[in-house]
Amino acid sequence: MNAAKILVVDDEMAIRRLLKAGLARAGFVILEAANAREALNALAIDKPDLILLDLGLPDRDGLELVGTIKAAKAALIVVSARDATSEKVAALDLGADDYVTKPFDTEEVLARVRVALRNRALADTPEPVFHFGSITIDLVARLVHRDGDAVHLSPKEYGFLAELARHPGRVLSHAAILRAVWGPGQEQSVEYLRVAARGLRRKLEDVPVDKSIIRNEPGIGYRLMADHGTG
Repeated sequence: MNAAKILVVDDEMAIRRLLKAGLARAGFVILEAANAREALNALAIDKPDLILLDLGLPDRDGLELVGTIKAAKAALIVVSARDATSEKVAALDLGADDYVTKPFDTEEVLARVRVALRNRALADTPEPVFHFGSITIDLVARLVHRDGDAVHLSPKEYGFLAELARHPGRVLSHAAILRAVWGPGQEQSVEYLRVAARGLRRKLEDVPVDKSIIRNEPGIGYRLMADHGTG
């Protein structure tokens, strides 16, 4: 299997070198771009599998590139010094797979890269069965099992869980989940998500909230945390 190609887009050479060193050690093929123009050229010519994108580029705001990157079917992780919740939500709502704030730990970035690449590989698999530890989610049959036993969920609990399962490891914003499960016009009803998350944790797990596979990203959204695969 060919090594995945990763495009590092950042105007700071030191950041590109740091990421390049860690990614190269992990066996990835690394491409670099110092601005939006170079990034778009590399996207068109080299067709990277994943892009690590800084938002503070000298010629364009990185957020302006998110739609083009996602249209090219590349995975996308924003790596930015912008730490405001509004910036993170904006990037995720536009289609970013994840968001890492500078300064970062290289091993954390590598872990996020691996998850994003796995999700990209699964993207063309229609309605798979997901396994999260003792929990199995069958999106075709709309069934959830825990240790082999059927778990009875409310329609909204199931919808919430299924939406997270379709994007394992990826942060989904509150608004994105609410639109998908509760419908347009409910984007501000965050309490619905809190209630559904509590119900799911009670039915699926016997662990503290901070160990749950249903992870809350405060002020941003939720992600499903666990190893996963298709059955």
